[in-house]
Amino acid sequence: MATKSALETQLAVVAGFEDPRADLEQYPTPPELAAHVVHVADLNGDIEDRLVVDLGTGTGMLALGAALRGPSRVVGVDVDRTALTTATANRRRVGTKTSIDWVLADATRAPLCPAEPTTVLMNPPFGAQRGNEHADRAFLETAARLADVSYSVHNGGSQEFIEAFAADHGGAVTHAFRATLSLDRQFEFHDADSEDIDAEVYRIEWSGGDE
Repeated sequence: MATKSALETQLAVVAGFEDPRADLEQYPTPPELAAHVVHVADLNGDIEDRLVVDLGTGTGMLALGAALRGPSRVVGVDVDRTALTTATANRRRVGTKTSIDWVLADATRAPLCPAEPTTVLMNPPFGAQRGNEHADRAFLETAARLADVSYSVHNGGSQEFIEAFAADHGGAVTHAFRATLSLDRQFEFHDADSEDIDAEVYRIEWSGGDE
């Protein structure tokens, strides 16, 4: 298994959004965070020889990270066609030969019904935009339907919500760790050139993912 730092180096070539949309909260997943999430998932046996689904894949960072760790195949789902075009180009930059399908669809209504062991990786919207509150809830609902295990990035202070949601949907949080999202200025309403956001990553085992 390649080291986490080697994976981060491989993902450093992934290009960001050409024209990010604020309504979709299109912030790039930093390569160091993606490498950490994928590495932890791999150590837990949640990548190799499994289907990996990246919900809200954006430019493909998590999907491509997983593709470098020996899954059976990878599916990246996103509603933004332009982002998927960038993800396709990023695959060429990263150079992975793993089968990847880019699916143009609402990730919260992903047209998938996997019959094989499935891991969901996702960095869903935090719901920071007005009218988009609790946006991550719909992503979690989809993960509960598709997968038997998921890894998701959430806003800091989400533990009570995540644990309660998992319990209500036949799941259980098995791992949690803190992370920092270092985001460059992307939208006009941003005041600073960059900002560090406290985040949390959760591994959830779902009992109904294969049903």
